[in-house]
Amino acid sequence: MFKKIFAAVLFISAAFSAVSFAAEKDSYTPPALSNPDSWTMVVVPDVQGYIKLPRNHGILEIMNAWIVENLDHMKIRQVLFTGDLTNRNDLARVWPEYDQLISSEQWKAFSRAAERLDGKTSYILCTGNHDHGYHSAENRRSYFSTFFPTDRNPLTRRQLIACDWNAFGIATLENAAYEFTAPHPDNRKFLVISLQFAPTDKNLEWAKKLAAEPRFKDHFGIVLTHSYLDRNGKRIEKENYGLNKQGGNTGEAIFQKLVYPSSNIRMVVCGHIAIPDKWEGGISFSMDKNSAGKSVAQMAFNTQAIGGGWHGNGGDGWLRLLEFMPDRKTVKARTFSPFFALSPSTRHLAWKHDALSEFTFVLE
Repeated sequence: MFKKIFAAVLFISAAFSAVSFAAEKDSYTPPALSNPDSWTMVVVPDVQGYIKLPRNHGILEIMNAWIVENLDHMKIRQVLFTGDLTNRNDLARVWPEYDQLISSEQWKAFSRAAERLDGKTSYILCTGNHDHGYHSAENRRSYFSTFFPTDRNPLTRRQLIACDWNAFGIATLENAAYEFTAPHPDNRKFLVISLQFAPTDKNLEWAKKLAAEPRFKDHFGIVLTHSYLDRNGKRIEKENYGLNKQGGNTGEAIFQKLVYPSSNIRMVVCGHIAIPDKWEGGISFSMDKNSAGKSVAQMAFNTQAIGGGWHGNGGDGWLRLLEFMPDRKTVKARTFSPFFALSPSTRHLAWKHDALSEFTFVLE
């Protein structure tokens, strides 16, 4: 009798588990525009965690492949990478406790991953502290322009309108400006200014002068730079990297010298901040007004320490999807993982629904 009761309990338990699992699977909704007249900009967080460990390369490949696969469905018109494209810029040996690849191998790995996007969509990169120097931003040396010259991706090349000189007197994409047009019915002109980690006063003056040109007066301006907001949504006021001590500007200085005086800059996107396996440690958002009284959205998005900390899977494959609504002022932010979405057994995890991950903001 006991065996029959025990077997019945196991059967009922298994049935409830199956129903629960089915419900979780059925709760998944694949990404789609909430309005057919909207369009999407994708933000890819710091990728160094995917790049430094060969076992994680496939996750970044999945992320980039999803972007290409959904270009039409999601009307993706721009992709922004928040920097720290590698974990070490100039490390000539393996550092087992941190990296399994030397620097040249890391740059080659990210370059191969980016090939999925070349010729398919435009994408804009910025450099992070780990993309400069030996360990982390001791100097301005970087292999960035070697692997990402101005003519690498023809679709981004068409949008490129200006480059500033880097620290060695060469015009590169380390500080660059791009122009593109949103799809119909939005049709707005966008100006994206990408700035290297800890931009100098000269970099900011170049960007400010460019943004102030009459031809960009009515553009929607976006600044892409690696380090800007802290995890509380406040602009970073002090950092102790070598480049900061050599005159590189932090978030608050970038705001005061470039963002606030520029009437057409409406958004800042960054990465950089992270706490191992704490979602709130790498994501923040704030709104401020610029000198013209216009709203400026400021967004940090970095998941590199999610999924096992600094030496985990590199970030669980999360992407930030920004849906620009047809009213030309509302933006819906959502957070999605193509990595989790691949399998029916994990796709119920593919969306983050907390207030830091799914929200709407209005730019008046």
